[in-house]
Amino acid sequence: MPRNKYPEETVEKILDVSLKLFLEKGYEETTILDIVNHLGGLTRGAFYHHFKSKEEVLNALSDKLFFENNPFEIVSNEKNLSGLDKIKKVIKLQYSNKEQHNVSLMAIPLLNNPRILASYIESNQRVLVPYIEKLFQEAINDSSIENKNYPKALSSFFVMITELWFIPSIFPGTKEELLERLLFAKEMFDKFGIPIIDDEIMFLAKNTLEKLD
Repeated sequence: MPRNKYPEETVEKILDVSLKLFLEKGYEETTILDIVNHLGGLTRGAFYHHFKSKEEVLNALSDKLFFENNPFEIVSNEKNLSGLDKIKKVIKLQYSNKEQHNVSLMAIPLLNNPRILASYIESNQRVLVPYIEKLFQEAINDSSIENKNYPKALSSFFVMITELWFIPSIFPGTKEELLERLLFAKEMFDKFGIPIIDDEIMFLAKNTLEKLD
């Protein structure tokens, strides 16, 4: 069999097909055979050459959708926004990216797996924290937030709270308890002089909590 001269195209095809099937059928209902059957002649071997599992496909999709519509890059050149406003806009853009948002929701049950959870935490700290730290520093410089202490620790803490504490497969809780955490987080950041969670973000977050099983 001739060797694939365009592995990047094969990966893109696998991801595009997988995204379509995940959104149409749901992640759990989609099998690797379903994906292979929609690859237009590519074999199961071609799939496994690039991905070891369906979970790897989901992780790659999450990264792809984030970097294709990187909200931090979108707000970086908006000179009319303060640092705090940029952080808020990043959060709102993440909610408005429906495909990325849906893929993120699909990934939640996988975090019961310790290996996947460890990878998720490492990725958040490695990728998201530097972006957030840059915006926090900008907010400190333009005085749009009052708390000017420990921007690096604050950035790491913010990502940990927003990306982990509201995931019931990691920190179990009812929808009512998750809402209480959201209200507590808002009050905590407000008292720190970092009023990030405004009414619109609160509304978007509540809607997301309602979708969690």
